[in-house]
Amino acid sequence: MSTPTRAPRNTLSRDLVVERAVRLADREGLGVLTIRALAGECGVKPMAIYHHVSGKEEILDAIVDAVFAEIYAPQVDGPWREELARRSRSVREALGRHPWALALMEARRNPGLATLAGHEACLEVLRSAGFSLQATAHAYAVLDAFVYGFALQETMLAQVDLDGSVDELVESMDLARFPRMHEFATEHVLQDGYAFAASFEVGLELVLDALERLQAAFA
Repeated sequence: MSTPTRAPRNTLSRDLVVERAVRLADREGLGVLTIRALAGECGVKPMAIYHHVSGKEEILDAIVDAVFAEIYAPQVDGPWREELARRSRSVREALGRHPWALALMEARRNPGLATLAGHEACLEVLRSAGFSLQATAHAYAVLDAFVYGFALQETMLAQVDLDGSVDELVESMDLARFPRMHEFATEHVLQDGYAFAASFEVGLELVLDALERLQAAFA
């Protein structure tokens, strides 16, 4: 484990507290993110943290907003499909860097400015592209469900090191009574160049195609 870098005297700020909270969560997960642990990460006493945040709930709000700040905000002056595709890839990349955020992204009651700006940008793109309000609601929900769901699958698969030890994983399973699983494992997963991540672009195109049909259906 790396040794936390101490903050120079009298330089602690809210931005630094949030930055170190993100770093701690990235390295060790949300379960270790306490005021005491964060103070250690910042190289200060726990009470110093309270000069910049009111408590853990504000920290959680802030680190979620920090993740949203990393996500591309789609623009209305580009084709809506391309803009939402770029934003979807950006969400997935951010969640790959900060897998702990999956549990918090849509669960905070006090969203920050970056969070609200990101949602506003997506809604503006959809509405400006001619989606009705009802179609916009469905489109945004379905698109985020796909992206978050895929990111969650990637996080879970990373825990079993599917890309790094797939041969050993398949060999450890008795698939004699499961012919379709055997076929899938030996003729697809074990083939050269297999990567679960490749399904993301396929799925994204399917979702965007469906959103086009949705746009027309609710016109």
